[in-house]
Amino acid sequence: MVGVRPVLVVLIDDVGFGASSAFGGPCNTPVAEKLAGKGLKFNRFHTTALCSPTRQALLTGRNHHTVGMGCITELATGSPGYNSIRPKNCAPIAEVLKLNGYSTAQFGKCHEVPVWQTSPLGPFDAWPTGGGGFEYFYGFIGGETNQWYPAIYEGTIPVEPEKTPEEGYHFTEDMTDKAVKWIRQQKSLMPDKPFFVYFAPGATHAPHHVPKKWIDKYKGKFDKGWDNLREESFKRQKKLGVIPKNAELTKRHKEIPAWSEVSKEMKPILARQMEIYAGFLEHTDHCVGELLNSIKDLGVLN
Repeated sequence: MVGVRPVLVVLIDDVGFGASSAFGGPCNTPVAEKLAGKGLKFNRFHTTALCSPTRQALLTGRNHHTVGMGCITELATGSPGYNSIRPKNCAPIAEVLKLNGYSTAQFGKCHEVPVWQTSPLGPFDAWPTGGGGFEYFYGFIGGETNQWYPAIYEGTIPVEPEKTPEEGYHFTEDMTDKAVKWIRQQKSLMPDKPFFVYFAPGATHAPHHVPKKWIDKYKGKFDKGWDNLREESFKRQKKLGVIPKNAELTKRHKEIPAWSEVSKEMKPILARQMEIYAGFLEHTDHCVGELLNSIKDLGVLN
């Protein structure tokens, strides 16, 4: 296996095209910018716009209906393509790589397990370390979890965080530490064996939980509201070249009020929500950077 490349896939939840600074957004993501500067930026990449379908399509390389994920697992039906059950003839990429000599590990969110199989008693056929092809899993099952007090599994065993939020605990940081530890151990014990790591934080899906110092970075930056924010991001995207120079800003949906129509009592609340989201995304970007730095220290980043 000498010369075969390790693979790291990072999937960040609920990040729109106009959120990250790498694409002209207001959220500072220097790690994403650095990766984009040394690689490729796709401006016509499409997802299913839903969690479970996008993830199952990514993890199998198949159309989401082909793998039974026409919707999120919680809304599964008995109809073909919508039952949330991956057919046996659609092998996950992790399983294929494992059978071809890779060490495999998943960290973070797993939203591909049928709802009736999500208890600590399984069955575990659809879990990452069950039929998902991963030899190690540290994360949570389902759409979301509390970032301060997460429902974590190691493999298929429920575990408790090693410290409290008051002691500095946060799930994204925890899963990053676990990923760093696993990769270092893997390269130490099997230096010639490549790894496949799937790193999928709960961020920036709700609940938006992030240490205060990251939120404070954005204090007052969204006070002008979302209409102004859209226009500023749109200008930056043109400057970056991720949208055409002759592109026109879409009209605000009628379901969303103009910022000028929002009551003065609500504006500080809504601006605060934007500050928290932005802080959450920048914090996540920082954690990805910590993971990349550890891989760089091992000499396998390239």
